[in-house]
Amino acid sequence: MINFLDLKSLNDRYVTEALDFFTHFLNDGQYILGNEVNMFESEFARYCGTKHCIGVGNGLDALTLILRGYNITEGDEVIVPGNTYIATILAITATGAKPIIIEPNEDTYNLDVELIEGSITSSTKAILLVHLYGRGVEMEQLWLLAQKYQLKIIEDAAQAHGAKLSGRRVGSLGDAAAFSFYPGKNLGAFGDGGAITTDDTGLASRIKALRNYGSQIKYLNREKGVNSRLDEIQAGLLRLKLPYLDEDNAKRREIARYYCKHIQNPNLVLPNFPDDEESHVWHLFVIRVEKRQDFQAYMNANGVSTLVHYPIAPHKQEAYVELNDLRLPLTELLAEQVVSLPLYPVMTREQIEHVVTTANQYKG
Repeated sequence: MINFLDLKSLNDRYVTEALDFFTHFLNDGQYILGNEVNMFESEFARYCGTKHCIGVGNGLDALTLILRGYNITEGDEVIVPGNTYIATILAITATGAKPIIIEPNEDTYNLDVELIEGSITSSTKAILLVHLYGRGVEMEQLWLLAQKYQLKIIEDAAQAHGAKLSGRRVGSLGDAAAFSFYPGKNLGAFGDGGAITTDDTGLASRIKALRNYGSQIKYLNREKGVNSRLDEIQAGLLRLKLPYLDEDNAKRREIARYYCKHIQNPNLVLPNFPDDEESHVWHLFVIRVEKRQDFQAYMNANGVSTLVHYPIAPHKQEAYVELNDLRLPLTELLAEQVVSLPLYPVMTREQIEHVVTTANQYKG
């Protein structure tokens, strides 16, 4: 069986370095916001091309803290794509703000930039874009809209570590960006973790306090903050993996290119391989198929594990009953049809070819 994701094989590459680090960590005795977090923040900011990086507990906290840092709250509106993981929406509603959900572009599955301006009102404070599946969102029109309407641009970059558009990395394209280091991400920790990147010094300073109970000076709390600090162990392990990220992303592109060229089945709709190759880091290889359950059962029976990202659109979740009447036909169609094929840097050529052969033999 070809696993959808083989985390053990991915992380076996770092065993020796990880064990050496853990010995150092035990001897160092700094377990919360120590040298490893400080050094990772510096290294990841430099990698992304931003002035600041703030390590936090997870990707959801990263999004929420950005919104809080910009004083987005009850009565405000945030434009957001409907085709995303629920965490993107949860961050908005956690602040009391209202998500204004728009449809994706059918070619990229990212938010349809052409639909944004018609959704802007006097209450709109930000556009929260998602670089979904690892594909960077084209930014030129977004920058113009943000300038015209004085909006913040916030990147949900949880799936797009290392992607580049016009020579700039994701994480440096908006006012602030949120990253997740969930183990399966392109840059994955060995547990939960997240970060915020920004050039906004004021925002960075405020978020550093908000993540630490609202305190910059011990026992002096100027705001009602939270406890959301990147773990020292996870920071150290992320530091080990960061130098290999570009190499891993290149391998992901190689596999995606092979899939796009060799999977030729009229029952399957493949993603577009972008002309600007560096704009996509292929966190997920997502196809569409009408009879999804049949396809998944067939693939599994033939030794290929698949997953669905995501089977229920956020506005159709029970948690958002107030949004359930919203009609987003393309978002809902994608939720019914999308399937993710295995794609990760340590896949063998034999595994890759087996995925292709099996997909091509599906009869529909």
